[in-house]
Amino acid sequence: MTKDHSTLFDHPDGYGLVSRTLHWLMAALFAWQFTSAILHAVDRDMPVARFFWSWHFSVGFLLFLAIFLRGAWALINLRNRPVYAAGLLGTAARIGHLVLYLLMLAVPTLAVLRAYGSGRGLEVFGIEVFAGGGERIPALMAPANMLHGLFGWTLLLLILGHTAMALTHTYVWREGTLTRMLRGRPSPVGEID
Repeated sequence: MTKDHSTLFDHPDGYGLVSRTLHWLMAALFAWQFTSAILHAVDRDMPVARFFWSWHFSVGFLLFLAIFLRGAWALINLRNRPVYAAGLLGTAARIGHLVLYLLMLAVPTLAVLRAYGSGRGLEVFGIEVFAGGGERIPALMAPANMLHGLFGWTLLLLILGHTAMALTHTYVWREGTLTRMLRGRPSPVGEID
């Protein structure tokens, strides 16, 4: 089976299994992250807020790794991915996706820098990523203190906009945008996957 006929790889008519799996895995992880952040902002002493927040750093680090995998996979599939529409909407979609990717990288990067700069180290799912040095490095903490939350809430707004546009393309304009990310590409007549 060639790359063109594999359901693992992206195709101009839809996304492959790997892209779709990473997309929906990240959607679930983001839902967890933003639930934890919203509950923490509302009342950090609620038991449900403490439960979700206790996983915030681990889930964030998992998202950090997933965005690298997704970005690498997107580059591997760059010539095969569905193309953006022409005109203003296509340009807006390109810019929107670029900003989403940049924020998906920036938010956890800032958190990791803050963890390192705080001297407390970083533990993810009970595994030490790096030990705390004990000494605070304010130059690493300051950017995260200033931007992590702002970028995180901005990312949430962009994700909500992304979702709204996918639904608009699918249910208002009757385009197959959401179908390409749910089912991948349609199989040509006579082809067996």
